[in-house]
Parts: sequence; C-alpha cells; structure tokens
Amino acid sequence: MISVPVVDMQGKAAGKVEIDPAVLGDHVRPRLLKQAIVAYRSNRRQGSARTRGRSAVSGSTRKLYRQKGTGNARMGASRTNIRRGGGVAFAKGVRNWHRDLPKKMRRLARNNAILAKITANNAVIVKDLSFDTPKTKTFAAMLKAVGADRGCVVALDERDDATFRSGRNIPRTDILEVRQLNAYDVLRRRTLVFSEAAFKLLVQDPVLLRPGRDGQEDEVA
Repeated sequence: MISVPVVDMQGKAAGKVEIDPAVLGDHVRPRLLKQAIVAYRSNRRQGSARTRGRSAVSGSTRKLYRQKGTGNARMGASRTNIRRGGGVAFAKGVRNWHRDLPKKMRRLARNNAILAKITANNAVIVKDLSFDTPKTKTFAAMLKAVGADRGCVVALDERDDATFRSGRNIPRTDILEVRQLNAYDVLRRRTLVFSEAAFKLLVQDPVLLRPGRDGQEDEVA
C-alpha cells in the first residue's frame, strides 16, 4: 500500500489515504508512458503544412538555353528549385500524423502517470476543496499552501464553475474533471492535486466510466 497526504486549503496536514498500487497498474511503465505522450502530442499536429514542388509551380518545361557553347552553367527548365520562382526541392504535402493507441493502453498509461506522481511524492489530496465565489487570489494562496504553485493539475470529481473560474488564469495550472485526465496532462505538470471526492472516484473505479447523455456509457481515457 502507498499513501497520499491529505491537507486542508491552508496546507495543514489532515491525515493520509492509502491506495493499493495494483489499482493503478502495480508499477510504473516508462516505455508505455513515453508511447502515450508521443501519441498524444502527435495527434495534436494538424499536418496541413504544404509547399509547392517543381510540378506545382507554373512555367514552361523548355530548356532555357543550349547545353554547351554559352559559357554559362548547365540549366534546365525555369521551374527548377535552384532558380527564383522555382519549385521547392523536397516539397511538403498534407500528412496524417495520427497515432492509434488502444483503449486499454490509454487507461493504463493514465493510471501509471498518476502512480508515478504518488510514488514521487508529487500528489496531494485537498480536503473540502471548494469555493463559494470565484476568487483567483484565494485559489493561488491555496496552491502555495499545499506546495503546488510551481505547476499543477487540479482534478475534481465534476465540473465546479467557481473553482474553475478561480484558477483558470493562473499560469501552469490545469483544472480538469478526473475522468478527463490523461497521461500527458498528468506528467506535464509538477504536482497532481485531487479533491477528496475525485480521489474516492479514482479508487472506486480506475477505469472511470460515467453514464453518457444518451444513457450509454461514456468512456474517457
């Protein structure tokens, strides 16, 4: 069993919560985490960069002048890449950067990322994490008190508008529902902050299945 510290919003210790590593994949798999991060970043690429090659620019294919006798260097058509207005030598085209990652691997990578944060003592549970009204100053003070002011992901059990609006303008701070977490979001920030309800939801169901709007299960890895 491994333990996660519990603190209040003022940073005072309020106990510990234990969790079985088997719930989060038993041990950290660095190769899987790298594969998940590479896939996530690759899938964010548009792949729409394009340049014109020799076949795409307008111009005649006629040889500009004869091969010998002019005293000039050999020259072909005007569309060659070594002349102004010619095509690009190795033109870029539309490319699909998508990398597929199976559902079970995405889940395991996310759970492994959370396990890595816990074992590195970079995870904390904040007791009674809530805001009556949006207040960025109070949110920033809370992050500093719990040691998460150098970049963090705040995981909530469900969207809370007051909490989200309190922390949305703080640099290097992401506020997500626990079901929206993925390996990349967890690892790109220094500290992982859970609300009590969010951590209980994670322990009870690490797959994080929620009923969708149409009555079917909505699965987010």
